Amino acid sequence: MEQEQNIQNDIVLQAEIVKQSNKNKYALFVLVLVSVWILSLFFSPKNFPKNTIVHIESGSTLQKISIELERLNIIRSPLVFRMAVILMDKERGIIAGDYLLEKRLGPLALAKRFATGESKLEDKKLTIPEGWGIIEIGNYLEKKLIAFDKNLFYDLAKDKEGYLFPDTYFFYPSSKPDAVIKKMEDNFKDKVLVIPGILNNQRSLKEIITMASILEGEANTIESRKIVAGILWKRISLGMPLQVDATFKYINGKNTYELSLDDLKIDSPYNTYKYKGLPPTPINNPGLDSILDAMNPTKTNYLYFLSSRDGSMYYATSFEGHQVNRERYLDK
Repeated sequence: MEQEQNIQNDIVLQAEIVKQSNKNKYALFVLVLVSVWILSLFFSPKNFPKNTIVHIESGSTLQKISIELERLNIIRSPLVFRMAVILMDKERGIIAGDYLLEKRLGPLALAKRFATGESKLEDKKLTIPEGWGIIEIGNYLEKKLIAFDKNLFYDLAKDKEGYLFPDTYFFYPSSKPDAVIKKMEDNFKDKVLVIPGILNNQRSLKEIITMASILEGEANTIESRKIVAGILWKRISLGMPLQVDATFKYINGKNTYELSLDDLKIDSPYNTYKYKGLPPTPINNPGLDSILDAMNPTKTNYLYFLSSRDGSMYYATSFEGHQVNRERYLDK
């Protein structure tokens, strides 16, 4: 019996030794796992894109941000990055914007940077003047924004001429064409579509904006734009061609003083000497004043107008009077 008891005790002892060994292995495994996780908070991918700009979109969720950072090889693990942000209690505190990553940064350092706005690039304050077309806007943004694709902008905005509201904007330095277009279109809706009567006017929104775009190129004061609007609406009602020079800037880039007789014969639906009525689309992006002037024209007896080289406006009730003004003020 004593021998059997000894054997039983040995078995229990061996079991305890094995159990303790397993506990030690488990503890070691947990220790290694925690150590690896802690180290992962400080290490970035080998192919980290140094000296690059990363954009954090406004309203993006932490999960969406972490997935995008992994795609850009800025972090190794979305989970580790999210845990780093949560450890800082900044899950809802990521600051949107463009960030310059001048060196390799681990998830913890990135979380701190995005949560505090450290190294966030200042938004670009850019003014788009009234009367600019999409070509001018695209050329300007290419010079002012980082890696802005003006050709893509032209392609996306080609059917939006007239509806990209000219204003002062704050753009992210790395703003893309689609984001710029959306911001300008939204501003158009906020500033223009709320004008009393514009959506139930006797003229369509497209007609008003197209006329306003012509006014931007033909006159430079509220008074003159209202008078010119009255003349042009009257011409349309009488079935007369508009015969405005402003559309040629849209056709071939020429202004009034550069036009030749051959230019006036160009076969384009935007040639208002050749085709009656308004051109098919706006020819630029008019400002609020021109839109209001197109809606509220001044009624006069005039049928003709011209602008001298110094910007002064001259009007006539007859073609003969118009010819006198041309000879007197344009030296033609």
